[in-house]
Amino acid sequence: MPRFTRYKLNKMKKLIFLLTLLCMAFPSNAATLPKGAKSEFTHVNNIRMHYVKMGKGPLLILLHGWPQTWYEWNKVMPILADKFTVVAPDLRGLGLSEKTQTGYDKQTIARDIAELIKHFGENSAFVVGHDMGGKAAYVLSLLYPELVTKLILVDCMPPGTENMDSAKGGMWHYGFHMAEDFPEMLTKNREREYISAQIRKWAHQKDAVTPRAVDEYAKHYSSPGGMTAGFNYYRALPDDAKFVSTYADRKFVMPILTIAGRYGVSDNLFKAMMPKSDKVKSVIAEESGHFVPEEAPVFLAEQILNFFGS
Repeated sequence: MPRFTRYKLNKMKKLIFLLTLLCMAFPSNAATLPKGAKSEFTHVNNIRMHYVKMGKGPLLILLHGWPQTWYEWNKVMPILADKFTVVAPDLRGLGLSEKTQTGYDKQTIARDIAELIKHFGENSAFVVGHDMGGKAAYVLSLLYPELVTKLILVDCMPPGTENMDSAKGGMWHYGFHMAEDFPEMLTKNREREYISAQIRKWAHQKDAVTPRAVDEYAKHYSSPGGMTAGFNYYRALPDDAKFVSTYADRKFVMPILTIAGRYGVSDNLFKAMMPKSDKVKSVIAEESGHFVPEEAPVFLAEQILNFFGS
């Protein structure tokens, strides 16, 4: 092969290599970040986890729910960044984090987060969890109490306390999401419509979760395996309940704040946590439904600052 041709090929290989590195550092499907935030990756518990980080100070972990990604915290993070190093990961299988065949039980998710805290070289962190992220935060605080300085649970119910029987006033989507294969089949090519309908159903401020946010969530959940990963968080709930029941006599040692939407789980979260902690307080977001981080971001940030700053 002529030397000039070999030179061009080697130059092209180097260019491709550099472009690959750039794509890894700045994924094309990453959401618009808050000003000053960084999108980064690390390996925890044998998976590649994506997270968004900003600010300086004590470590504060924000755990999102279904059907969302780290992006549900995008309005909250800038308010907290003056006081904390704020880290919002994409939970296992969701957003830009690695999709796995198994590991959606909250015990495994808690281990993911425990290793994420250690990744930052910290002995403990402030932890906030919403929805499925709240369930993971609950289990994290049971298993690794030394890692959680203070805990905030946002509009979720502890594993085993959910009413999943629609015939007895429970929410119908639990059974649908836990069914094998059917939810994937029936939402295929309609992921955005389904996610949008779910959000509007459980939100009180119907326009709070913007079309841009819905697009962001749908983009990831409609990717190969995305909806299955999301549904697997529900499919793990019976096992989560059994696991948590083995800790029925254990109380939480760290201070806890419950924050619920008046039109979300309301007082039910606080009532469920009262027997589990002697250090639990409650706040209600009066004009919010289930999606407090997006329906009442300023209110939520103020509660976080007040509780973690005290």
